[in-house]
Amino acid sequence: MSVPFGTREVEGVTLRDGPAREDCFECVDADAEMHDWPEMSEIARRERLHRHMNNECGALEIASQCLVDFPEAPWGLRLNLARQAADEARHAAVLRRRIDQLYGYKGEFPVNNFEWAITMMVDDLPGRLAIENRTFEAGLIDILGSLRDVWREAGDSTTADVLDAMLADEINHVRFGNRWIREMTEKDPTVLLKVAKAIRKLATAIQALASEAGEENAVGVTIGKRMAPAVYVQGRLEADFTEEEVKEVLRLAGFRSIIPHELG
Repeated sequence: MSVPFGTREVEGVTLRDGPAREDCFECVDADAEMHDWPEMSEIARRERLHRHMNNECGALEIASQCLVDFPEAPWGLRLNLARQAADEARHAAVLRRRIDQLYGYKGEFPVNNFEWAITMMVDDLPGRLAIENRTFEAGLIDILGSLRDVWREAGDSTTADVLDAMLADEINHVRFGNRWIREMTEKDPTVLLKVAKAIRKLATAIQALASEAGEENAVGVTIGKRMAPAVYVQGRLEADFTEEEVKEVLRLAGFRSIIPHELG
């Protein structure tokens, strides 16, 4: 099975050609080409929401393409993917509306479609769930768990409430990904090989495309060493990660979170 999209080479990594975007959007491949400000100025807020809006569109497109590419998937999984697509469409629309309220507009900043580009290089459903739902969406749980407080502290409770509502949906997306991967593995242990192959592909791509510390981005801001967001422990547990899996994430993050007593 192969999806009907071409490929391109970026820094030695083969990526799937990006999804269709309107002419107003400038699509880039590297973080250094993005507009990214460290503070919460008005333009920085609009850029963050604009980037998030495009990422939600990408998640919608990935879930929808999985429905197209894997018609033989269990009905329950297809229903989960369809509901995810509906959620992501709603998220993108809400973010677009918030951008308008902050006097921004679509295409104001460059966008990056990396999640699509790497997830669509995987030609099996367990691998795609491992990359998109279990990895990218799980990372979004951590990000939203922190960002809602950042926006609220910056005096924007409206955006904070939007992100808080999205968090509940993202937890569910990760939960069904985890549960279906486990169910498929129980029926066919070789599924684990597909998952491992997909995660290796993702790790290779991230390493190859990572920006160098000290490099300047497109707006002249020096790119420092990226810090992972604090692990949102409760959110990951609700998303059906095991306690051992959460502890491993905490170890990799340097325990940048308050660890519940039950995790030890």
